[in-house]
Amino acid sequence: MDKNKKRKISIIGSTGSIGTQALEVIEKLQDKFEIIALAGGHNKELLDLQAKKFKPHYTCLGEEGLEKICSDKENDIILMACSGRIGLKPTLTAIKNGIDIALANKETLVMAGDIVMEEAKKHGVKIIPVDSEHCAIHQCIKDINQVEKLIITASGGPFLNKSIDEMKQATVEQALAHPRWNMGKKITVDSATLMNKGLEIIEAHHLFSMDYDKIEVVVHPQSIVHSAIEYKDGSVIAQLGLPSMHIPIQYAITYPERFEGIKSKSFSFAQIARLDFLAPDFEKFPTVKLAYNAGKTGGTATVCLNAANEEAVFAFLDGKIKLYNIYEITKKMMDEHTVIKNPTIEEIFEVDKNIRELTKKFIQQF
Repeated sequence: MDKNKKRKISIIGSTGSIGTQALEVIEKLQDKFEIIALAGGHNKELLDLQAKKFKPHYTCLGEEGLEKICSDKENDIILMACSGRIGLKPTLTAIKNGIDIALANKETLVMAGDIVMEEAKKHGVKIIPVDSEHCAIHQCIKDINQVEKLIITASGGPFLNKSIDEMKQATVEQALAHPRWNMGKKITVDSATLMNKGLEIIEAHHLFSMDYDKIEVVVHPQSIVHSAIEYKDGSVIAQLGLPSMHIPIQYAITYPERFEGIKSKSFSFAQIARLDFLAPDFEKFPTVKLAYNAGKTGGTATVCLNAANEEAVFAFLDGKIKLYNIYEITKKMMDEHTVIKNPTIEEIFEVDKNIRELTKKFIQQF
């Protein structure tokens, strides 16, 4: 990034949690960026306010217009801050147009990681992760060939110190009461079940070409160590920081440069005082093993995992099922799914559609 030249950026999902925080970062660094386009989900009022304030070249609401934004070669980088499967096609479009990606959309790599990463390599496109965990790993790695293991941290969510029985009776409000991070509802529920960590394992596999057996999850309640890597010589390098999404967002959209941005206060080891780590309880949080199995199976197994889990989360948020049913529903869909080993993009979307329909029908039985 040329320090004297404004970086041209578009944000897909500007009205969501990541998108709004990204605009806060850009406002702080307004002399570094020119906004080409903003795309929101359904919140037209907020999108209009953003457009008035940041003056993008154009805006769009919903899925219509995303292909145009991601085909606009005026962009230096596009922040994929939308959630769900709608992020996949625009990401591939941007890659084919040689535009770098700041990726905050998990589904893109969970659904089609092999295809996306191969296309990025083919077109010489950088994919910079926005998730705090993958951003941390990205900052720690100098040579991936010298890395022995990736260590992904998890806060443990709101039910870390609760029993399985308490989790089974959990309300939506309890599941959304995350102790460390301010995120959208879907990802917050995924954090409560630890499925979020499962999806991050699959993302890490694709982003860093790392074998699943060399990706480890550790629970770290303070959320200060965002992730770490172990090198082959035994050295462990970790990235630390206060739990704020502004930092990984800024890193991703300004990479490889660093600037003074939004920082609530300076980091102090003395004030933090202690850092705790413990192994995840796979009996209480079985979704993590489900994700490992899906990743190792490959093909459309991860598409099934993602689609079934997402529909189950929506049903939980709507009060149709209990929190623990999310795992049970997702497992049933995976058990019954016939995996396509090397799917095309069209097959991925077809499987995604079918699994969602089957999941919705199964949920009606609850």
